[in-house]
Amino acid sequence: MERTWTNARLATMAGDGLGIVEDGIVVCRDGRIAYAGATADSPQPVGEVIDCGGRWITPGLIDCHTHLVHAGDRSGEWAQRLEGASYEDIARAGGGIVSTMRATRTASEADLVEIALPRLDALLAEGVTTIEIKSGYGLTVEDELKMLRAARALERERQVRVATTLLGAHALPPEYASRGDDYVSLVTDEMIPAARGLADAVDAFCEGIGFSPAQTDRVLAAARDAGMPVKLHAEQLSALHGASLAARHGALSADHLEYADESDIVAMAAAGTVAVLLPGAFYFMRETKLPPVDLFRAHGVPIAIATDCNPGTSPTTSLLLMLNMAATLFRLTVGEALRGVTVNAARALGLVQEIGTLEAGKACDLAIWDVSDPAELVYRIGFNPLHARVKDGACC
Repeated sequence: MERTWTNARLATMAGDGLGIVEDGIVVCRDGRIAYAGATADSPQPVGEVIDCGGRWITPGLIDCHTHLVHAGDRSGEWAQRLEGASYEDIARAGGGIVSTMRATRTASEADLVEIALPRLDALLAEGVTTIEIKSGYGLTVEDELKMLRAARALERERQVRVATTLLGAHALPPEYASRGDDYVSLVTDEMIPAARGLADAVDAFCEGIGFSPAQTDRVLAAARDAGMPVKLHAEQLSALHGASLAARHGALSADHLEYADESDIVAMAAAGTVAVLLPGAFYFMRETKLPPVDLFRAHGVPIAIATDCNPGTSPTTSLLLMLNMAATLFRLTVGEALRGVTVNAARALGLVQEIGTLEAGKACDLAIWDVSDPAELVYRIGFNPLHARVKDGACC
C-alpha cells in the first residue's frame, strides 16, 4: 500500500516540542512512514495522493491507560458519592471494583466485546489509533484471561492497536477476604504465568484500599521474572511511595501520582518511568491534591495523559476532553498536553520506537484535523474537529 498526504501542516512531535512543519507532506509505504517533513525536501509522492487542504496532521492519538473492557454500571455509587459517601466507604461496603467484578465474571467474552465496542468507537472517533486496555475486574485466573482475550478481540473488530495489561492485583476479591497475601500468591504464581503471551505488561493498585507496597513488590517482581514489563497505579489517594517502588522495577509508567513527592520523582527520572496523569479521575472524584507537575518538569520526567476510562472513577471516552482538563486543572501547556497523548503515551506503553511521532520508519498512524492551530485541540471543550483517522496507512 502506497499513499501520500500533501498540502498539510504537521505537528510531528519529533524532538522536544511539537515539531511543526508548515508546508508538509507524509509519504506511506507498506503501512510505514517513508517520509514526513517539508514538501521542499520530500521525495516524489507515491500511490494515492490526498490533498489535505492545509489541515493539520498529528500522530494518531494514544490512550495509554484505560479499563475499557468491563460489564456492569456504577452510576448508583456515583449518586452515593454526591450524597457524601467516599470512594473508600463504598469500596469497603462491597461496592467499587468488587461491584464491577461481579458483573464482569457473569459476562461472557463475547458479551464483554459487545459492551466495550461503543466505548472504543467513541475514542476512535476522536483520532485514537492505539489504546491500552487493562484487566482487573475478573480477579480469578480464568476471568482475568477472559478480559484480556476480549481486549485482544477488539483489535480484530476495529482498525486499532491494542496494548493489553494484566491488572490482577486490582482489588481483593470477596473469597480472599482477610487473605491478601494468599491472593497475591495467586497473582504471582498462577495469573502472571498464564497471561504470558496474552498481556503486554503487568500492573497493580498500590493503595490503602488496594495492595500494600510489600504485596505490590511481589507482583512486580514476579512480572519481571516472567520477562514482562510493569506499570503501577501509584500515589492516587495516599503517599505510599509506590512510584519509587515502580521505578525500582524499571516500570514503563507510574499512573495517577497526586501524592508523589520529590523522592518518588527522582526515582522515576532515573528509571525513565513515565508519569501518566489521569485528569478524568481527578475531576470525577472531586480531588483537590494536584499532581506535582512542576517537579516532573524540574526532573525531566515525561508526562503522558490518558482517559482512565472505567466505570467507577472516570467514566469518560473522550481523550480530547482530557487534553483540556490536563491544561485547565493541572496547568499543562499545549505542547505538554499534545505530547502527552502522542510520543509520551507511546513511551508509557514501551512503543515509542513504533508510534507516537511522525518519523520515517514508524507506523503510519495519523490524525488529520480541521483546526487552524494545534492549540485548538486542547482549548476547545466538547468539540471534535477530526477530519480523518489513519491506521497503518489505511484511512479508517
